[in-house]
Amino acid sequence: MVHLWTWGGTYFGYRDGEDLWTYDGHHVGRFDADEVYGPDGRYMGERRNENRLITAASKLGRRGRSFSPLAQRVGQVPYVGYVGYVMYAGFQDFPAPNELA
Repeated sequence: MVHLWTWGGTYFGYRDGEDLWTYDGHHVGRFDADEVYGPDGRYMGERRNENRLITAASKLGRRGRSFSPLAQRVGQVPYVGYVGYVMYAGFQDFPAPNELA
């Protein structure tokens, strides 16, 4: 399990195998290498710097395999946020967990 934060520093949740979970237990994405795709197959973003999530605006039209989300898990108390990184040109912050669940 790898804990993940958004590029802006908000604790998001974790990666368990190829699945992306919010800290409150929702299965919201699946990894294909370092890229994350939602249940409908749309590109959500990617993992950078080991534990940060960011979205490349140029990839927003991409599609991957769709999947049925797994049942909700028991949530956890979110970790403290980090200081955000300076945003790269052509990128935007990964959606917050409450925007996806």
